[in-house]
Amino acid sequence: MRTPYPATEPFATHQLPVSDLHTLYVEECGTASGPPMLFLHGGPGGGSAPQHRGFFHPDWHAVLFDQRGCGRSTPIAELTDNTTWDLVRDIERIREHLGIDKWTVFGGSWGSTLALCYAITHPDRVESLLLRGIFLCRPSELDFFYQEGTSWLFPDYYEQYIAVIPEAERHDLRTAFRKQLTSEDASVQLAAARAWSQFEAATSRLLIDIVSVGLFEEPDRALALARIENHFFMHNCWFPTDNYLLEQVPVIRHLPCTIVQGRYDVVCPMKSAWELHQAWPGSQLIVVPDAGHAVFEPGILHHLLEATDATLARLRS
Repeated sequence: MRTPYPATEPFATHQLPVSDLHTLYVEECGTASGPPMLFLHGGPGGGSAPQHRGFFHPDWHAVLFDQRGCGRSTPIAELTDNTTWDLVRDIERIREHLGIDKWTVFGGSWGSTLALCYAITHPDRVESLLLRGIFLCRPSELDFFYQEGTSWLFPDYYEQYIAVIPEAERHDLRTAFRKQLTSEDASVQLAAARAWSQFEAATSRLLIDIVSVGLFEEPDRALALARIENHFFMHNCWFPTDNYLLEQVPVIRHLPCTIVQGRYDVVCPMKSAWELHQAWPGSQLIVVPDAGHAVFEPGILHHLLEATDATLARLRS
C-alpha cells in the first residue's frame, strides 16, 4: 500500500476576503510552475489539514483552502452568506486571484459534491476530476445517515448521537439538531455539535478510530462541522431538484473523471457512486473492497495517490 508524500510547508499562503463577512485561508504547495490541482475538503465545515498535502507529488501546484466558516477561515462556524453557490463563487475567486487558467479538481465526501457543482458551473475551467466518497446531497442519502439506516450498523453510537434530542423530536433529527445548533445558549450548541460530529467520526471508518472521534471534543472543530453541515442539509444544499447533480452530468461528461469509493462507506453509501458512474460511462470507478468512508483508510489513500500520480503523468505527456 502507498503512503503519503511528505506534507511539506506551503510556498505561499493567503487570507482572501470573499465578502464583507468571510475571509478564506488559502495555501499553495508543491511547485508554482507545476500543473494546478485544487483540493476540496469535506463537511461542509470540515476544513483542510496539513496531512492533505501528502496526496500530491511535489511537482503538482496544489491549492488547498478552508471553506467559509471553518478551519483557518473566518468567522468560524458562521452560517450567514454560506451556501453551496457562495462556495462555487469562492473557488472562481481563488482561481482568478492565483492566475490559474484550468485545474484538476480533487474532492471527497462533501468535497465531491462541491467539485461536481463547480465543474457543472465552470466546465471550461476544469481539466479533470478526482472524486472520493460520492455525496449527491439527496434527501434519501441524508435520511439514511442522519435519521435511520446507519443506525442499524452503529446502534451504540447512534444512541449517543440522539441522546441530546428530546424523544418527542426524534422523528425529524435534522430539524431537532437545527434548533439546538442555532440556540442562543452556547452550551446547548456545543453539546449538539459534539453529538453530531462524533457520530460522523465514529462511522467514517471500517474500523472505528477512537482518536478521530475524540478530536471533535474541540469546540471550534465540532461547531464548524455540525452547524455548517446541518445548515446545508436543511436546505438540501440549495439544489433545485433532488437529483440535480445526476441531471447535470451531460454538462461535464466530456471531462476525465476518477471515482474512488469504499465498499462499506455508510456516511456516503456506494449507491451514489454507482449511480454517478452509470450516468457517466466514461468515468473510472475504483471500489475499495475493505474500506469505509475516511480518506486516510489504507486502501482509499493508496488509490487516491495512484490517481493523482496517474493524472500528473497524463498532463506531463
